[in-house]
Amino acid sequence: MDTGHVRPIGVNTWVWTSPLTDADLPPLLRRIAVMGFDAVELPLENVGDLTVEVVRDVLAETGLRAYVVGAMAPGRDLVDAPDAVVRTTQQYLLGCVAFAAGIGAPTVCGPFYAQTGRLWRMDDAERTRAYAELRRNLALVAEAAVHAGVVLGIEPLNRYETSLINTVEQAIEALGPLLGHGVGLALDTYHLNIEERSTPHALRRAGDHLVHLQVCGSDRGTPGGDQTDWPGLFRALDDIRYQGALTIESFTAHNASIATAAAIWRPLAESQYLLAENGLTFLRHAEAVRTRDAAPLRGETP
Repeated sequence: MDTGHVRPIGVNTWVWTSPLTDADLPPLLRRIAVMGFDAVELPLENVGDLTVEVVRDVLAETGLRAYVVGAMAPGRDLVDAPDAVVRTTQQYLLGCVAFAAGIGAPTVCGPFYAQTGRLWRMDDAERTRAYAELRRNLALVAEAAVHAGVVLGIEPLNRYETSLINTVEQAIEALGPLLGHGVGLALDTYHLNIEERSTPHALRRAGDHLVHLQVCGSDRGTPGGDQTDWPGLFRALDDIRYQGALTIESFTAHNASIATAAAIWRPLAESQYLLAENGLTFLRHAEAVRTRDAAPLRGETP
């Protein structure tokens, strides 16, 4: 168990706005840095919304670490879709990889298999075929990620947002030999809370494949003070020696497109800045408590 490393804490700009563009970026990232975050999760909803030069300059100014997430909007599918749709989706994901490499982000994360909200029933044989098709169509992007020094984090979603990959176990089955070769797992406590019998067990099952973790309350709002088993979650992260970021992902109810896509029908905090600030306070305190009395690893000096 490794409890000595302090994990960076980040926040997704979807807490405030969608889509994120070059024009929105500088003032928002400056505010995020002033709030005390270490990192920021940048959604690239469409290739071209953000440019490498602009983002790189703002990151250098603010000192924020960057992680990239993608969005599987309508028309983006790698499974059970026309060839033209698959090619378009691959091109979008390749654009995300190139953008991440350009700004120095280590990961590109998202549910990179089917349009979010697309649901269909599958028997065991159909699911096996769908997973094989996913591996074939994702392989091109995974190879590009390896060459770019970026890892794709594939995210399981809850049953109301996809019927393809809901659990860590399904993700491991679906991705198979791609795991560890430009592909890992990106997990979200919101989806884990719905789909897994035990979030800590799911994190331990992910193990070394976990490349990114999004956190929020069980209501999709501020992490902390909710039904999530936070102590168990942190122990599991220590057990698997996860040293990546803890990134708050929530959404605003005041943006029509994002509220509809994420089913945010009411405000989740008094203000979006309070949501982020209170979440940061909770996570910073949890990390401080976790590391305060940490024993050195074998071979290290205190």
